[in-house]
Amino acid sequence: MLKYFTAGDSHGAALMGILEGFPAHVPISENRINQILARRQGGYGRGVRMQMEYDQVRLISGIWRGKSSGAPIGLLIHNKSMHDAATVPPRTVPRPGHADLAGAWKYGFEDDFNPIIERASARETAMRVAIGAICQMLLAECQIEVVGHVRQIGSIQAPKLNLPTDELRRLIMQSPVYCADPITSERMVQLVDNAQKTGDTLGGSFEVITFNTPPGLGSHVHYESRLDARLALHLMSIPSVKAVEIGEGVKGSQQPGSQMHDAILVDSGTVVRGSNRAGGIEGGISNGQPIVVRAYLKPIPTLRQPLPSVDLATGVRTPAPYIRSDVMVVPAAAVVGEAVVAFVIAQALLEKFGSDTLPEIQEHLKFYRNKMKNRFPS
Repeated sequence: MLKYFTAGDSHGAALMGILEGFPAHVPISENRINQILARRQGGYGRGVRMQMEYDQVRLISGIWRGKSSGAPIGLLIHNKSMHDAATVPPRTVPRPGHADLAGAWKYGFEDDFNPIIERASARETAMRVAIGAICQMLLAECQIEVVGHVRQIGSIQAPKLNLPTDELRRLIMQSPVYCADPITSERMVQLVDNAQKTGDTLGGSFEVITFNTPPGLGSHVHYESRLDARLALHLMSIPSVKAVEIGEGVKGSQQPGSQMHDAILVDSGTVVRGSNRAGGIEGGISNGQPIVVRAYLKPIPTLRQPLPSVDLATGVRTPAPYIRSDVMVVPAAAVVGEAVVAFVIAQALLEKFGSDTLPEIQEHLKFYRNKMKNRFPS
């Protein structure tokens, strides 16, 4: 089974990752991984640290002559902004909205919760982006594409777009906030500028779409096998994400069934759907339509005009500390979302079509796609 582990602190020596269960003979580009890591560090509204770090991954195992070997893939990303734990002053005033207080209580760090801050930091997502980039390389070899983009920042929401994959990617790459609609992108930038001036922060939402996804990924037979449940788990694990939506889940909850569900039709011997409000998943299984998921992020909780807090060492009420931070992280989160969705889809793909070698997977997938196209031969 495809799985991964990460380790490392925000200001430690490095982030480490192990990707296990990855098939052999998949072309892997370290340069491409670094390009995607750079996108995570970009996006309008990022803070000072993104100017200090320039993430470069090192693939230290599992790669042979530019291709995966089938062995666990080891990854390393060095931190350029490192702290010596012996010289870091203790932190005892928790910030509302962060893991500080709950983590200090859980692990007994009321006298100094720096260890909580270090691991709870979104810095950890750099390694998940690197791992997701490798999964995207596998999916690309199977003609499956995963695209993440920003749908909303604050109260400004982009219109729904129906564009070819290449055009969608081009527009996203041209936008400083990774929004595919140019007019909305400009309005989002203005909103971020205003928040910066007032010392406030913003949340928003991103959308991830998978194209050319075969039907049959995931299963209805156990709760942990359901593809939508697995996607929700990984998306909810991204720092600041507070809600996840599959397809038109929220809108559909307000509509009668006759206006929500997707008609099943036949076109030239192939089963097609009249719409895709389900977001490509029914009964926990992919149905062959594009998979569409959205994640909603709270505003960054570190504020220049801080909320009230309490010093855990003294019990004295005091303002929460301000630690260098972003105005908003929705564009970066979209890159992380793209990565974790790629991992989940790759994991489900290998479960259905085998996981030893890329040529075997491609052969099985080709046979399956041809079979699905000719359900009702004329």
